[in-house]
Amino acid sequence: MTDQVITFSGVHKRYGRQQVLCGIDLIVPRGQFLGLVGVNGAGKTTMIKCLLDFTSLDSGSIRIRGQDSSITEARNDLAYLPEKFTPPYYLTGRDFLEYMSRLHQAVFQQEQIESMLGILDLDLAALTKPVRQLSKGMSQKLGLAACLLSDKELLIMDEPMSGLDPRSRAYLKQYLLGLKARNKTLFFSTHLLNDVEVLCDQVAVLHQGQIRFTGSPAECCKQFETDDFEQAYLKCINSGKE
Repeated sequence: MTDQVITFSGVHKRYGRQQVLCGIDLIVPRGQFLGLVGVNGAGKTTMIKCLLDFTSLDSGSIRIRGQDSSITEARNDLAYLPEKFTPPYYLTGRDFLEYMSRLHQAVFQQEQIESMLGILDLDLAALTKPVRQLSKGMSQKLGLAACLLSDKELLIMDEPMSGLDPRSRAYLKQYLLGLKARNKTLFFSTHLLNDVEVLCDQVAVLHQGQIRFTGSPAECCKQFETDDFEQAYLKCINSGKE
């Protein structure tokens, strides 16, 4: 099995006249957590959509464990949480989790469901309520539960902490660190730099369609001569200004 779970090679993507991704090269090794950070409109969600074959590439390639990412089988062992996640409004929480377990070919077990909802600080009453009655944060937790209960080796998440309160974020980070110890691989986008420092082996800074930095948060601080990762990030994205 290759140690390179995800490989972007020379990826370009344009929407109309707007060049969104410009020659993206990036590797996510097996068992590592990589956080993709950048300002709004930097192209983070587009990178994820390209990876999942939701949109076509103009040029370049993306591979998952050595297979072209456009091949369905290449995506068999991954679970995905989209940005601004909203489950189908007409399902109850339980219906949704049962449906997702079938899609993931996972066993639906009540004990595991209850344990995961406890980890995510989501009341069990959410299982019996129609999704349309859930708050944004509760819907986000339901999506996270489905993703994490899949037990897939590769997790792809677009802004997974969006809508979560501080306690839920702390619980989720603790759980994710446990997954890292089990050699799971996580590729996620975020605006929360503190989460990247806590969770990630590597950070990729995407700005104006290009990867400006790849390495650990500590290496980013060293390269941009600061002890503060937030300041290092700012120096990185501003380094190309004239």
